[in-house]
Amino acid sequence: MAKHKEEKTNVMRVLDQKKIPYTAHTYDPESGIDGVSVARSLGQDPASVFKTLVARGPGGHYVFVVPVAAQLDLKKAAAAVGEKRVELLPVAEIQKVTGYIRGGCSPLGMKKAYRTVFDRSALAGASIIVSGGKIGYQIE
Repeated sequence: MAKHKEEKTNVMRVLDQKKIPYTAHTYDPESGIDGVSVARSLGQDPASVFKTLVARGPGGHYVFVVPVAAQLDLKKAAAAVGEKRVELLPVAEIQKVTGYIRGGCSPLGMKKAYRTVFDRSALAGASIIVSGGKIGYQIE
């Protein structure tokens, strides 16, 4: 079940409430908050660690979960949610829209349920790692 060294994040509480097993991973934010640095500090293949990107289009907000080393293709992202175009949400708006800060944005436990699209590569392994909802925390 869950192993965590420090406090529980909202993401962990959501998973506990729904009885979804997970493994919590922590890292030193001083090692960098870019996804590849986080993956390396966890001793994980960057292909199994995913970042959460929030975008908006004419139809609302969308969440895209992609490998940390990848760039989001905005045209493909828009097509995936049936929009003509989407743009990444400015950093200044992330907390207002999601409840999370940049570097700690998780696809789980946002203020509202937004349509969420995972990169197809998330199906490749037995598990994936995403933000635990706070800088320094990841959830597998």
